[in-house]
Amino acid sequence: MIVRLIKQIYEKLLVACTIFAGVLIIAGIVMIVVDVILRSTGFKPPGFTVAFVEYILLYFVLLSAPYLVREKGHVLTDMVVQNLPPRLKFFIEKFVYLLCIAISILFAIVGGMLCLQAFQLGYMDERSVDIPYWLLYILYPLCFSMIAIEFTRYLIGKDSLFDRDLSLDSV
Repeated sequence: MIVRLIKQIYEKLLVACTIFAGVLIIAGIVMIVVDVILRSTGFKPPGFTVAFVEYILLYFVLLSAPYLVREKGHVLTDMVVQNLPPRLKFFIEKFVYLLCIAISILFAIVGGMLCLQAFQLGYMDERSVDIPYWLLYILYPLCFSMIAIEFTRYLIGKDSLFDRDLSLDSV
């Protein structure tokens, strides 16, 4: 029962992150359009647009990455793996999953440490507007942990990251 509850919470978090990523990218597009219109009409645009859009792009990538791993929607070079004998392919897949899990956990830990350090020391990201530097790393622990979870699903599950509809890749 508790495992099912944790799974439901995780599923809702995954969907919430994906929706938030979509909202952020739309907000970034709106900010850029407003900035360009204001410049074109001779008005002074807000000075924070570039800095905010840079953060939005980072957050968009981080928040959408776990969903993309789950749905096999990310870039994957698999032409070598597809032509391997089944047994060797199995072991290489498991190795790739373990490597991705390790890298994701490393990024989660290091990102969390950088976030905490920047928060404790009060670092500021000085651009057109001052932004607390810890905001740069705030999503690393959550998002990279979720990416590790998604790769773990492939590692222990029956689904393969390398089994997907190749006709979609040729579009």
